[in-house]
Amino acid sequence: MFVQIASIVFPVFTVIIVGYIYGRWHRPEMIATNRMNMDVFVPALVFTALAGRTIAFADLQMIALGGLVIVLGSGLLGWPIARWLGYAPKTLLPPMMFKNAGNMGLPLLLFAFGEQVLPAAVILFLVENILHFVIAAYWLGRNTQVWRIFREPVVVAGLTGLAVSISGIGLWPPVLSAMTIIANVSTGLMLFSLGVRLNTAPFAEWRIGLVGAIATPLAGMLIAYGFCVAFDLSSRETDILILFGALPPAVLNFMFAERYGQEPSKVASIVIIGNLVAFFSISIALAMRLAG
Repeated sequence: MFVQIASIVFPVFTVIIVGYIYGRWHRPEMIATNRMNMDVFVPALVFTALAGRTIAFADLQMIALGGLVIVLGSGLLGWPIARWLGYAPKTLLPPMMFKNAGNMGLPLLLFAFGEQVLPAAVILFLVENILHFVIAAYWLGRNTQVWRIFREPVVVAGLTGLAVSISGIGLWPPVLSAMTIIANVSTGLMLFSLGVRLNTAPFAEWRIGLVGAIATPLAGMLIAYGFCVAFDLSSRETDILILFGALPPAVLNFMFAERYGQEPSKVASIVIIGNLVAFFSISIALAMRLAG
């Protein structure tokens, strides 16, 4: 079992460590690179995952519903934790709810289960991102125009890819090949960028960071397991949702907190420490599923 877990986790965290070491030495400015990734490479990945194959969307309905339940359920479980420990719910809950389904989730699911789960991974990524922009932007920003989510390149690519797949239109193979080359840049770059960002960890707020780092995967895995048992999902669907539940907080949480002035240093601590300890939560999730 150890060898199986290591073969899945090692490639993911090796790229993150390389990014951390490079960032430690060179302190690169990643804003333009990250924007390019989210505007070009990740949308290409999302589009090719959906448009490049015929997808039985009935098979993905429970995955999408499971992602929705995990996100919202984590917020419900996090509310009493925030109140009990004296933290602002607007600070603790978004990182618990909105997981790193992009930088870590997509590469991890691909390494763990292969190319055949890419549509499911993309659906979870889209569900998480749409909920993040709609809920967090409205909750933190109040006057934010939620409709702007449909101008995000990732969402546009996802909806276009869904439309192409449903219509049955076959893409010209050279076009699909070109899009695939562009898409292949995204996963490694996401992990590398995450490693670079780990150099900015604000450990002064380590207490709330540790709370969030532990509560996020525990709540996610608990809700995922309960959902899978309640709806008698298949072993593969259960594997995917539990691994999704084990993911750490998304980096985007910090960007929202900074934009709306919602204790960004505390949110940054939750995000960074959560991603640092993700090695353990993800290994536990994989061990549970392999043992099962």
